[in-house]
Amino acid sequence: MRREGELLLISRGKAVKNEDKAKEQIIKELRQRIAELEKSETLRKRAKETLRLQTENPQELSTENVQSLIHEQQVHQIELEMQNEELRRVQNELKEARNKYSDLYDFAPIGYFTFDKNGLILEVNLTGANKLGVERSFLIKKPFSLYVAFSSRNVFYLHLRQVFKTETRQTCEIKLVDQNKNQFNARLESLAMQDGEGKSGQCRTAISDITEHKQMDEALLESEERHRELAESIDEVFYAMDRDLKYIYWNNASEKLTGISSKDAVGKSLIELFPELKGARAEKLYMEVLKTHQPQHFVHKYLVEGKNLFFEINAYPSKFGISVIAKNITQHKLAEEQIREQASLLDKAHDAIVVRDLKNRFIYWNKGAERLYGWTAEEAIGKNAFELLYKGESPILIKAQKSVIEMGEWSGELHKVTKDGKEIIVESRWTLVHDNEGKPRSILVINTDITEKKKLEAHLLRAQRMESLGTLAGGIAHDLNNVLTPMMLSLQMLKEKFKDEQSQKLLSILEKNSQRGANLIKQVLSFARGVEGERNPLQAKHIISEVEKVAKETFPRNIEIQTDVQEDLWTIAGDTTQLYQVLMNLCVNARDAMLDGGILRISAKNFFVDKKYARMNTEANVGSYVFIAVTDTGTGIPPEIMDRIFEPFFTTKEHGKGTGLGLSTSLGIVKSHCGFINVYSKIGKGTTFKVYLPAIKAELQTGDEQQFELPIGQGELILVAEDEGSIREVTTSTLETYGYRVLTADDGAQAVMLYAENKDEIKVILMDMMMPVMDGQASIRAIRKINPEVKIIVVSGLTDKDMLLNFADYSNAFLPKPYTTERLLKTLHEVLSAR
Repeated sequence: MRREGELLLISRGKAVKNEDKAKEQIIKELRQRIAELEKSETLRKRAKETLRLQTENPQELSTENVQSLIHEQQVHQIELEMQNEELRRVQNELKEARNKYSDLYDFAPIGYFTFDKNGLILEVNLTGANKLGVERSFLIKKPFSLYVAFSSRNVFYLHLRQVFKTETRQTCEIKLVDQNKNQFNARLESLAMQDGEGKSGQCRTAISDITEHKQMDEALLESEERHRELAESIDEVFYAMDRDLKYIYWNNASEKLTGISSKDAVGKSLIELFPELKGARAEKLYMEVLKTHQPQHFVHKYLVEGKNLFFEINAYPSKFGISVIAKNITQHKLAEEQIREQASLLDKAHDAIVVRDLKNRFIYWNKGAERLYGWTAEEAIGKNAFELLYKGESPILIKAQKSVIEMGEWSGELHKVTKDGKEIIVESRWTLVHDNEGKPRSILVINTDITEKKKLEAHLLRAQRMESLGTLAGGIAHDLNNVLTPMMLSLQMLKEKFKDEQSQKLLSILEKNSQRGANLIKQVLSFARGVEGERNPLQAKHIISEVEKVAKETFPRNIEIQTDVQEDLWTIAGDTTQLYQVLMNLCVNARDAMLDGGILRISAKNFFVDKKYARMNTEANVGSYVFIAVTDTGTGIPPEIMDRIFEPFFTTKEHGKGTGLGLSTSLGIVKSHCGFINVYSKIGKGTTFKVYLPAIKAELQTGDEQQFELPIGQGELILVAEDEGSIREVTTSTLETYGYRVLTADDGAQAVMLYAENKDEIKVILMDMMMPVMDGQASIRAIRKINPEVKIIVVSGLTDKDMLLNFADYSNAFLPKPYTTERLLKTLHEVLSAR
């Protein structure tokens, strides 16, 4: 039951029970005074009664009695006056206390309401009225539900029923609406009040605004949810423990890795979940975090589902206990253990395996490192890695060092220097090694020598680039052939027509320069397509002897010519003219590199290519070779242009002193002979070109080419299919001059049509392979369908080996552009004469 005078006070949103001590003290004093007054009143009544009895018979009173009575009455009068004065003082104090209580009630920080059982407002303090934005007098006898949000009214009514039903303190949270329709959250705390008969018909309610607290709670929930989502999204193990080392959070990564669900983990202690940690180092370090409020970092082994898992633990203090991020480093630990177990095998490894401390000093150096770098373990251990193996710090070294410290590993290619000063390229793999406490201790480095591999890759890239340039050069040569062919065809007829000396001289000059242009085109085609030419057994010493003779006669006298040819030099198969051109090109380049004189040396030796050498040179095959070296003591080739020297049209000579085709042509010729070229050069010392040509076992003799007079036609009808007008006209004129009749077509379709109309008369077709509308190959197929036995001479400026083989399948002869009158007439005569 509620005690009289009990109030409900709300402080900072929380309800507490307390006595109104001031009021209680006042009431206590009043009761005491009333008791005293009652006692005085009794005395007064007794004095009155005494006076009445004694004054009934005044005559019987003695003088002493009268004086005593008067004295008593005077005393009573004084007491009564004092009592009246005290009563007035107590009344004033009671009034003052009542005013104090009224102020405390009205100006309390929370709203006080008195409700009846129906929720009518019987009493309200000033704060409560202000909260609702309504005058206090207007609220009396009004339903409080008018100021309760519709969504909260059922909660309010239920609250009232519980208050009067249980007669115990009840609380609830609802939404209220003020006069301006603004909603706010409120907490109600109510207690029923009993009347004099012990019945409860009213309740007193304390109402506090908890809107700010609600907003703080919601913000806290949102923040917790964001942090929870963040913790669940990371791949690392993350969990939290309270100050009793009980798990209060366990993320998805923890569940996946350990197989222990969050439901099974949260609420359990560290030892309950992992009994083996009782008294272990991990438990002690967790307690240290709680004690010192300082983070701890260490590596620990957990037994999960029968497996040992190693974790890098990072424990941080928090307001609720400890937050832990654990990284699974099991694989790293197993790798470290495996490295330690196999330490005895490292010296047998082909790779260089070294370990250096965090100051880059070597602490381990295996036999592979000795073989690769040249320094023994005794010489290397203790030395600074950057000073010993590198020419200096480079950006890639700085990046590698930073990466291995931050990420734990790094891999890439590095350039290093051996003990003898040789620069090598290694494929390097770095791994950061930790000690038992999880702190970085050293760096394990495994290096694989890829120097030769990188050279082969560079060689392959150069070959691919040369192939692309060859395609371009071939296309240019084809166009130039079409320009030169009519010029060379016309010369023979012009010589027959103009017999005077001046004309013959001019025509000879024209013929000579035309031939030079044709030779230039052949050089381009030799580079681009690897022209086969004639392949006859020959002795390289004869070519060297001819080149030596020309060089001694034409080169400056300050250049000394030397030769050194092996006595039993093997025989090679090749085209004498082409190989002479190769050696001559190399000698000319050597001459131009020695402007102040020097020594030009030509040597030839037998050489056997084994498997190891063949692996290092992709163009070489295992077998016997003859290598011819051309060495000079000139300026040397700068390293930055070494990869470009075989590119067509690339030259370092002054304008007009070189075409840039010499080396590219030489390379094309050597490749067509199934050989290869190696170059060695040093600035200021000179250059050596080594030409490797396959050797053959047998020697064959070759006869001189027979000379024929130009054959004359017998009126045969020849079909000339050529899209270049100048070549078509000159070819027609030449054939008619030498006794042939001619039909011409400027595209493949027209050629097919003309042959179909004159198939019985046409004896031979000269078919150019590059024509519009219908190309030469398609035209030949169409004509073969009309007459499979027709004789066809294929004409083209492209002379690669594969194309020649294809031509042989559907033609009787091949006539390369540019061609002379002699070559045209001889080829035509041979085809007509064949059976």
